[in-house]
Amino acid sequence: MTLAKIPILLEKVKKEDLDKQILRTAILAELDAINLYEQMANLTDNKNLKVVLLDVAKEEKEHVGEFQYLLLKHDPQQQEELEEGKEEVKELIGEK
Repeated sequence: MTLAKIPILLEKVKKEDLDKQILRTAILAELDAINLYEQMANLTDNKNLKVVLLDVAKEEKEHVGEFQYLLLKHDPQQQEELEEGKEEVKELIGEK
């Protein structure tokens, strides 16, 4: 598995955008961790190791939620676009 590369240099981000970029980078890191732990859990035959890896992956998913909550508070446009995306997908798959 290849981990994601941070697409920007945080030290070059404008001060007013820094917190949003930090939060997006934190979300990226958590998603990488989730993928890594779940993939390793699928590779192992060790039941105890699998249970622990999946539990840690679950915790990382909670971290994504924490960072996403803060991001949406700092970036109202992100919230609007998420809602628009959600509605678009619901329409495409025939949900109300």
